[in-house]
Amino acid sequence: MTTFPIEKIRADFPILQEKIRNKPLVYLDNAASCQKPQQVIDSIVHCYTHEYANIHRGVHTLSVKATDRYEGAREKVKDFINAQSTKEIIFVRGATEAINLVAQTYGKANIKAGDEILITAMEHHSNIVPWQMLCEETGAVLKVAPINLQGELIFAEFEALISDKTKLIAVVQMSNALGTVNPVDKMIACAKAKNIPVLLDGAQAIPHMSVDVQALDCDFYVFSGHKLYAPAGIGVLYGKQALLEAMPPYQGGGDMIRKVTFEETEYNTLPYKFEAGTPSIADVIGLGAAIDYLNEIGMDNVAAYEAELLDYATEKARKIKGLRIIGEAAEKGAILSFVLDNIHPHDIGTMLDSLGIAVRAGHHCAMPVMDFFEVPATARASFAMYNTKEEVDVLMQGIKSLIEMFG
Repeated sequence: MTTFPIEKIRADFPILQEKIRNKPLVYLDNAASCQKPQQVIDSIVHCYTHEYANIHRGVHTLSVKATDRYEGAREKVKDFINAQSTKEIIFVRGATEAINLVAQTYGKANIKAGDEILITAMEHHSNIVPWQMLCEETGAVLKVAPINLQGELIFAEFEALISDKTKLIAVVQMSNALGTVNPVDKMIACAKAKNIPVLLDGAQAIPHMSVDVQALDCDFYVFSGHKLYAPAGIGVLYGKQALLEAMPPYQGGGDMIRKVTFEETEYNTLPYKFEAGTPSIADVIGLGAAIDYLNEIGMDNVAAYEAELLDYATEKARKIKGLRIIGEAAEKGAILSFVLDNIHPHDIGTMLDSLGIAVRAGHHCAMPVMDFFEVPATARASFAMYNTKEEVDVLMQGIKSLIEMFG
């Protein structure tokens, strides 16, 4: 793909000029967290330098400006995922908090003993543990749709697990440990045929592909800002308006109220009913700046470039004797998880760091996936739109050096 403006994009990310142990930084830990473009950094500095104040209730100039920028970011999120209304966009700390919010509000109100919640075997802990907690509290049952050795959902098994007892389906759109992109359109269609609500964990997917929640027809969609080139500590829960209106608040405090007396409280309207307390104002503004940045590049362009990069890396990796790729789904995002014969992933990560290469080593908050593949951990190289084929070459040479070193 010759038209992708890779040099311009790389120039926008100041941290990519850093050196690690006197080597140029090769940052391949994007599935854990992406780096930030100067435009996002500038938006946060501008907020704190020129426009910072608490939002919504102030009538002075700074409060009005901060409120406009904050709510402007909400509008940008709405457009980015094609929600119907800004009332459907709830700002939270990240995808993890968004899932917990749904579990503790929608879940407690609608799921009872004997009901079933369906997830898949490739979920992040954040889309397992909140449902386990809910099941413990309510007596509901957690069901798990299996995967195959390529790391793909066994769709027939998923479909077979849907029953009259299924009251919620919560699935990952793209696996953080394997890169697998699930057929969520087909999965949602199965759920809708039985009027079962669906939550999509989009934390890994949204930096790599266009997302249209209306076309998907999911009931809830969650993602984190820090994986989307935005600051950490901010994320989004999208929910269909009718569902959010029926759900009780998640937390009590300021801004989520309309009227408070010692006898009773009247809750605020959407989306503020779920946004108790002073929010992370500058980080929300930074999220808006990240969306502006991505819109300028175009998510379809990002997806095409990263697919080419992953194909290149996969082809190179397959040629290395002693390297085993974990997760080879036909539909896959920009993640290359692997193990090496007789070398622990933590040693891989440490040794690659000595060459300036940042990868993640561990279970990636997906211990059941590691158990399925019978490995204690994997090394994971995860790519972003600012990575290059030259960096892939550096990674592969580093892996070959490790193999030679360990004999």
